[in-house]
Amino acid sequence: MTVPDLTARPIRIAIIGSGPAAFYAADYLLKPRARVAQIDLFDKLPTPFGLVRAGVAPDHQKIKSVTKIYDAVAANPNFRFFGNVEYGKHLSLADLKNYYHQILFATGAQTDRKMDIPGEELRGSYTATEFVAWYNGHPDYREREFDLAQECAAIVGVGNVAVDVARILSRTPDELAKTDIADYALDALRASQLKKIYLLGRRGPAQAAFTNPEIKELGELADADAIIAPQEAALDELSRAALDREKDPLTLKKTQLIQEIAARAPAGKSRQLYIRFLVSPVELIGDSNGHVIKMRVVKNKLAQSESGSLNAHATDQFEELPVNLVFRSVGYRGIALPEIPFNDRFGTILNQMGRVLDSTTHSPVTGLFCSGWIKRGPSGVIGTNKPDSVETANAMLEDIAAEKMFAPAHARAEQAAEFIRARQPNFFSYADWKKLDALEVARGAAQGRPRVKFTSVPEMIAALGRA
Repeated sequence: MTVPDLTARPIRIAIIGSGPAAFYAADYLLKPRARVAQIDLFDKLPTPFGLVRAGVAPDHQKIKSVTKIYDAVAANPNFRFFGNVEYGKHLSLADLKNYYHQILFATGAQTDRKMDIPGEELRGSYTATEFVAWYNGHPDYREREFDLAQECAAIVGVGNVAVDVARILSRTPDELAKTDIADYALDALRASQLKKIYLLGRRGPAQAAFTNPEIKELGELADADAIIAPQEAALDELSRAALDREKDPLTLKKTQLIQEIAARAPAGKSRQLYIRFLVSPVELIGDSNGHVIKMRVVKNKLAQSESGSLNAHATDQFEELPVNLVFRSVGYRGIALPEIPFNDRFGTILNQMGRVLDSTTHSPVTGLFCSGWIKRGPSGVIGTNKPDSVETANAMLEDIAAEKMFAPAHARAEQAAEFIRARQPNFFSYADWKKLDALEVARGAAQGRPRVKFTSVPEMIAALGRA
């Protein structure tokens, strides 16, 4: 691909969203070989980093160190951050076309898929994403309330997010007090009455989506016994055959870790975490006040599809679990953005390799791109967003070389800054974020914690001495 020399005519790009996908795209586009002169990154929150800040579990601080890479990207003089600026509220598509040559959407998958079972809307039934955002101090979720006075909870799903929820519910207050969990969440979890927690997977151990470090960690909780029934830890014939055929060392290790936990006798800890396989919820049952009191599950068996994958099929065996608190974590989907073509079936922006497609003609829409979960769906880990964003960035560079982009009437950086300041005077620059970051870290240091977060936008504005 021929890279155009853009030094004489700076190309200006707006990126909506400030999570990993956004930063990886910005990094690639700001490399000397790309010659893209200026990038403005927008987020509806004053704080950057998306799910690294609001999604990664507070007891997994090492994962959050990836933000050092994003700090290096932000140090580029051709990068600007505009936090507390929301697309669809402060900025429209027409506005952005007036100031930028290209627009990249990297807004993630912000909501959960439904289980579509009777009783799902009962009180005591929640989504995992809202609980995760709540305990991580996301300003949009700090007012949520979760009934932790119950004794028995179920988490539907066995991905890493489901495991995070199970682990946070199982940890002791002393363990959580060493993290950057939101203060109000720490107070609520201190008062938790939970004794039994179920983690429910619809397929078998070999198909569980959690990673090996995650399941290993569940077996090492300070005051919660991880319990797996030996018969559910055992591999069925189809799973054994697939493992023998594929010889995947990570899956082999995962099944070994599961079977090791299953072989242990409970140590009599205060809480019991029951990890179940080959079960699916079919109904939530409520009391006369509309609060969930039971979950009806069906036992599954695996069958091989035409493509060779192993899928769960319901049997005629049912079971009832006496749960009062339910979190669903059965998949995530993006939220449609104003004026941007959306694939409602998959919960993603309609696109091909990062180029946004017209919803009628399915041809590329000039100047519009996407990356991350809003592009491909909720798959992979933080690092998976890097090649995904590079693919999109290369498409953007190809279109720049072919002169397929917007022709903004106001293409100077200072013009965009003036416009944004007029629309949202309380925007946050990256320097503002670094001040807020330093304040949070200092508050944490005083308590022996990584940081103590500001969890509301007015708090953040006031912390910087603004009205």
